[in-house]
Amino acid sequence: MFYLLDVIGTCAFAVSGALTAMNKKLDPFGVFIIAFVTAVGGGTLRDILIGRTPVGWMRDLNYVYLITLGYFLAIIFRKKLDRLRTSLFLFDTIGLGVFTLIGLERGVDTNLHPVICIALGTMTACFGGVTRDILCNEIPVIFRKEIYATICIIGGILFFILKRWNLDDNVLYLIVSSVMISIRLMAVKFQWYLPALERK
Repeated sequence: MFYLLDVIGTCAFAVSGALTAMNKKLDPFGVFIIAFVTAVGGGTLRDILIGRTPVGWMRDLNYVYLITLGYFLAIIFRKKLDRLRTSLFLFDTIGLGVFTLIGLERGVDTNLHPVICIALGTMTACFGGVTRDILCNEIPVIFRKEIYATICIIGGILFFILKRWNLDDNVLYLIVSSVMISIRLMAVKFQWYLPALERK
């Protein structure tokens, strides 16, 4: 189930990146590159930082195939995908929870401090989107309004609190991802944003 959710999240992130690139009127190669970095940028950075090489998508070519699938789906159905924004948002939200958990577990497996593990989880979930926005000449969304990264941090803290109770891993993953997904959905529904800081 965990791998399946990872697959869904990867494909959804690729579609999201491709649609963003097409809105910027990039050529087909540029669209593919944006789709690719959106889907695996966070995991690539995480693996490099902890010395896990070759990085994940080089070990498992299924990720490359999924990104390519997302790329072609975005191109072929780009007009119809506007009607599926709710579904894409849900997949993106699932990806947020799953990618955060993957980053946390990679940190735990490497025997890193919980604070560093939470940072790795946040990077895994967010850095692909940050790279996408920078390459598309935009201020990353997570720095402007959405509480995307904050949700990753909350999920990471909850992960380590529950881990002290020696819960089964599947139960732990389910609780943490469910909380993160719920917060994300409520944040969008009720328009929860962090206040912008301005110089007087």
